[in-house]
Amino acid sequence: MVNEDPNLEERDVTPEQEFVLQADPSMSAHANVSVYPRSSTHSSTLAQPSGLASPSSSAHPSSSGHEDFTVIKVSKRRWAVVLLFSCYSMCNAFQWIQYGSISNVFMYFYEVSPFAIDWLSMCYMLTYIFLLLPVAWLLEKFGLRAISIAGSALNCLGAWVKLGNLQPHLFTVTILGQVICSVAQVFILGMPSRIASVWFGPNEVSKACSIVVFGNQLGIAIGFFVPPILVPNIEDKDKLAYHIHLMFCLIGGFATLLFILVVIIFKEKPKYPPSRAQSLSYALASPDASYLSSIAWLFKNLNFILLVITYGLNAGAFYALSTLLNRMVILHYPGEELNAGRISLTIIIAGMLGAVISGIWLDRSKTYKETVLVVYIITLVGMVVYTMTLNLGHLWVVFITAGTMGFFMTGYLPLGFEFAVELTYPESEGMSSGLLNMSAQVFGIIFTISQGQIISNYGTIHGNIFLCVFLTLGTTLTAFTKADLQRQRANKENPENKLYEEEEINTSKVATTVSEEHL
Repeated sequence: MVNEDPNLEERDVTPEQEFVLQADPSMSAHANVSVYPRSSTHSSTLAQPSGLASPSSSAHPSSSGHEDFTVIKVSKRRWAVVLLFSCYSMCNAFQWIQYGSISNVFMYFYEVSPFAIDWLSMCYMLTYIFLLLPVAWLLEKFGLRAISIAGSALNCLGAWVKLGNLQPHLFTVTILGQVICSVAQVFILGMPSRIASVWFGPNEVSKACSIVVFGNQLGIAIGFFVPPILVPNIEDKDKLAYHIHLMFCLIGGFATLLFILVVIIFKEKPKYPPSRAQSLSYALASPDASYLSSIAWLFKNLNFILLVITYGLNAGAFYALSTLLNRMVILHYPGEELNAGRISLTIIIAGMLGAVISGIWLDRSKTYKETVLVVYIITLVGMVVYTMTLNLGHLWVVFITAGTMGFFMTGYLPLGFEFAVELTYPESEGMSSGLLNMSAQVFGIIFTISQGQIISNYGTIHGNIFLCVFLTLGTTLTAFTKADLQRQRANKENPENKLYEEEEINTSKVATTVSEEHL
């Protein structure tokens, strides 16, 4: 991993001014202002009277030693970083759902059961459960750039491995390629909140998180819409192999391009922290911090635990619905594989719109608890209406009800990420997001298997009622979650902050005057 060296950046003061700041005992080398008592261990150190700075007088335990965390400034590169991440998250999400969107075609080609095709989707969920904690540790150890390169590389590798499965007896190669892509997903799903916090200011952070989640949902939408077009339902297996080969070549080429762009463009972090909360997070960071103690602290946070459960119930229901939607639509509308993909596309596009709107709303209102609760309630109502209209025999009705449900169900996902960061600040955003996603994968596997069996034995209505029951439970638990917005408290300006900014300006003026006297 190549990190930016702060020592190579341009300095904002002349050598004479820098000398004065070190020599004058009345001035501090850094004027860090602590908001939380925990940050007292990182207090500022005054310059030495002898005129030489002591080796131990660093302003904070940063390895670079010269980064100025008192300057709050956003980077122009932030939009390139978030858009690039969204693109390869989209590519990985496409590969998750590309089998489920045309499950009947792959069942015929590989001569396997519906349950085997469902496992190509569920392997994403299972892999995440086992690899979350190791990858979260790697994120804290090696940083954003290394994890992003690893995720995009595995995504690219899995896409090309699937090109070796173009014979009906090579289903095991399909499984291998899908498992590699599922490992890549572990390096992707926990990143939205971390990228938003590291690169974006307090008035953009929720919007940025929504854009990152938007990319993942767009990949699912394309995964529902494109495979039925590229791989038609035909009986000639040789022609079918050609269409499958074409789809895998396209996704492999796109994944390769994204990997190259990540290596070239993606940076570890901006030169300056974009918010006061992120500046404090850097100051509080310690190489001696216990990884396990951080996890233990999160599990002692009751509000966060309630959010983990409610997020898992909502996202798990979405995963089950996405995996089984093709089967449910074909049961009521035989031969409508293309429209089944379009219904799924409608759900995802409506959800992406909901995600962006919710992110903009949170940046303006900061009403995390209220927004999450309202969205959860409307998701439940939408699921009930969708369940009651699926078998009416009118596809246009299904499009409307499914789209309305998707607007809120998918729009909930970035809300959960941002609410978790608020509840757990200053702990790692990657860890809080990762635990939310782990909960989603666990409930996703349970719901997918259970609903699949219920649909096979009792029908789609009973299967959807099963999900409605758990969404009702999630709504109830959300109502009992308290809005302890710790990151918002860190971002608020207080008299101490304003005083420090004024002192910094005055100090720079005094430094210039004294430097002339030294000359």
